[in-house]
Amino acid sequence: MMISPEKQQLIGVQVSTVTEEPLTRTIVTVGQITYDETRLARIQARVEGWIEQVFVDFTGKWVKKGQPLLRVYSPELLSTQRELLIAKRAKDSLGTSAFPEIAANAQSLYEATRDRLRLWDISDGQIRELEKRGTPTRTMTLFAPVEGFVLTRNALRGQRITPEMELYTIADLSTIWVLADIYEYEVPLIHLGQPATMTFPYFPGKTFTGKVTFIYPQLDNQTRTLKVRLQFPNVDHQLKPDMYASVSFPIDYGRKLAVPESAVLDSGTRQIVFIAREDGHFEPRTVQLGAKVNDRFIIESGLTVGEKIVTSGNFLIDSESQLKAAMSGMTGHEH
Repeated sequence: MMISPEKQQLIGVQVSTVTEEPLTRTIVTVGQITYDETRLARIQARVEGWIEQVFVDFTGKWVKKGQPLLRVYSPELLSTQRELLIAKRAKDSLGTSAFPEIAANAQSLYEATRDRLRLWDISDGQIRELEKRGTPTRTMTLFAPVEGFVLTRNALRGQRITPEMELYTIADLSTIWVLADIYEYEVPLIHLGQPATMTFPYFPGKTFTGKVTFIYPQLDNQTRTLKVRLQFPNVDHQLKPDMYASVSFPIDYGRKLAVPESAVLDSGTRQIVFIAREDGHFEPRTVQLGAKVNDRFIIESGLTVGEKIVTSGNFLIDSESQLKAAMSGMTGHEH
């Protein structure tokens, strides 16, 4: 189809050249900070007994790894310490026995008693100290297994405890998780290990960098979003659980053949771009579209680099084309 230069100017035809270009976009969503579940420590005593002294006596307190939490009196533990001291004396005295079976039994009893103490979280260092001292200790001290903040505390002085009771929960906040909601049409753009950034209005000019560590399998039926979990370092503990943040996912498509959104006419069944030829001729061309990136469409097939396409006025060109086709059909019918 040919349109004169005067008519092109009248309907506002604009032409551009098809090129390959680097395409990027950013998905921005809201994220909520939560604890890293792999860095939560739940403290329980492995023996029955009574709490005699509490060293960490309020929630929110920061504790170091190895710091004493509480001291427990346990009759069972006291009895086992005595058994160990008796077994050690028997091993020392019978270890040189002329009867190998007696020496082996003494060694076996000694090792079994040591193992029982280890199962109660008594360290080898504490066992060696007990053997060197020669007398059992009345209480056992529970130590913090990790460095972090005390989230819950269920330990009171004089309280009777059993192995299933959770006395403390400690959270190591040097790494935190962020849960972000992604719309279902954006899900194919998100993958494990993908970098992301996070900003807060109350930390102006500061950007936190993390990565995607898990993509949840279930879509929210109400919001049509999918939860994505990210991991961020938090060495200085600035980030607190339940804070809200703006999370950005940079998406890099690489160099792609792309055209402006305005160049594409979508009939619902096919997508058309008008090719500008010399002398005012225009050719409709069916193209296969890829992703839409900002105001541009990636072209999967149908165009090549260097071709000139109509980016403005193409709707009127399409109308003109259909009108001429209809008039041509009417003329042929009259003949």
